[in-house]
Amino acid sequence: MAEAATKAAGAEEQPKADAEQESIVDPFRVVGEINYAKLIKDFGSQAIDEGLIRRVEKLTGKPAHPWLRRGYFFSHRDLSTILDAYESGKKFYLYTGRGPSSDALHLGHLVPFIFSKYLQDAFNVPLVIQMTDDEKFLWKDITLDDARRYTRENAKDIIAVGFDVSKTFIFSDLEYIGHMYHNVVRIQKAVTTNQIKGIFGFNDSENMGRISFPAIQAAPSFPTSFPHIFGNNVDVPCLIPCGIDQDPYFRMTRDVAPRLGFMKPALIHSKFFPPLQGTKGKMSASDPNSAIYLTDSYAQIREKIMNHAFSGGGATKEEQQTHGANLDVDVSYQYLTFFLHDEARLQEVGEKYKTGKMLTSELKQILVDILWELVSTHQSFRSAVSDNVIDSFMSVRKLAF
Repeated sequence: MAEAATKAAGAEEQPKADAEQESIVDPFRVVGEINYAKLIKDFGSQAIDEGLIRRVEKLTGKPAHPWLRRGYFFSHRDLSTILDAYESGKKFYLYTGRGPSSDALHLGHLVPFIFSKYLQDAFNVPLVIQMTDDEKFLWKDITLDDARRYTRENAKDIIAVGFDVSKTFIFSDLEYIGHMYHNVVRIQKAVTTNQIKGIFGFNDSENMGRISFPAIQAAPSFPTSFPHIFGNNVDVPCLIPCGIDQDPYFRMTRDVAPRLGFMKPALIHSKFFPPLQGTKGKMSASDPNSAIYLTDSYAQIREKIMNHAFSGGGATKEEQQTHGANLDVDVSYQYLTFFLHDEARLQEVGEKYKTGKMLTSELKQILVDILWELVSTHQSFRSAVSDNVIDSFMSVRKLAF
């Protein structure tokens, strides 16, 4: 991703161009083998270290989420500033989002919401969830009616994670835009077209909606976009859990925030949930065999894991027993590191599989059982989400704050 052609003084550092770079990570593409240490360097963020994790645990009085301990949320911008504010008695709010482009979510889509629920519960703070139905209309071959339907269907999956309605506001851009439009246009006025092209790689053939959209994703970072929650208070800190591919939106946001009289939003970045075919890139909704969907049956999950999950084990039983497995490339084991939260059990399984004392089929069956428990429980919770429940989460109202 090239640097912006024009950059205000004191602006956030943009990623450096690298002729030898093999991977591409931006809001629209994630391809190649991802070097996360290099992303931290190129994006100018900071690694989450053990000291920061211990501080989270001390301030919340709760164990850190396994995804934090295991390094899947690995990078941040100003997380220490958020913790400083919280330690001094000042609350913050969480902001995350979903681009609704299909009826069904896959496991990778669920990651930021599961982690956001952990943060909401641990810190007892409000959460706003942006449904970028306008974005998907601008980028995908769908109608506005499609976008609205996907928003409500995806909202069911988000609500099924278990969010507290008294502290959670889910909003559709198409429906809510008037409440935050004053911030949208201020951001648009503060960022040039050259900057947008430089940050996002847009060209002159893009529709004008795409050029202006980044300001809409930026606006929820500022508390006055939610006057029903925060009133006119400009000093409420914002923490954004998101995939590292979304960082360009918020580098832009952090550039303009001081000029508009707001605090810079803080971010905590996740790694990508890998596709079944290998650990490069991220899981894709466009390839049904690359992903486990929240609508999948037990038989579908088992078929996908057994037949499509890339294995780091031996090609034959004899080879596996002799040489063991490469855990670094084995997708089924990588999935276990996401969803098997029992540290002792994960270590035991990994050691047996690595040394050839466990076959690939045995490891995959462990994963199938864990994923089915997760997906079937989610399906049960989702079935209880009525239209009235969706409306209650999406109504413009005061939250507990």
